[in-house]
Amino acid sequence: MPARSPSALILAVLLLLGLNVQNAHASVTIRVQLSTQTMLVAVDGVDFATWPVSTARRGYRTPIGTYRPYSLQSMHYSRLYDFTPMPYSIFFNGGYAIHGTFDVRNLGRPVSHGCIRLAPEQAQSLFELIQAQGPQNTTNEISP
Repeated sequence: MPARSPSALILAVLLLLGLNVQNAHASVTIRVQLSTQTMLVAVDGVDFATWPVSTARRGYRTPIGTYRPYSLQSMHYSRLYDFTPMPYSIFFNGGYAIHGTFDVRNLGRPVSHGCIRLAPEQAQSLFELIQAQGPQNTTNEISP
């Protein structure tokens, strides 16, 4: 008998039990508070992480509302801003994304063109979490 991966066995058991595979994934909630320049990440309602972010500076805007990620790119280069690297990009509204930045000294201050910036290792953690749980199970809530 061929060896099977643990995830394949779990998937098979869930299917036999009649459970929807999508329900096997945890829900991820990302809450960005513009006034405090912070991001809270929760998994199934349990706090996972709180990180400083940088959002839109004066003259630009970070969109307020609730969104779902529609594209994940491990490395994106901005076409608008001199091909600036945007590691671990999680696009949620047009060209707006949550992504890593190498300008970590400015995290906690509004300095971006509208995207939500994180330290690269935090962006990687969030990116991998969303990949594992699925963009369809992820909500990004941005409030003033």
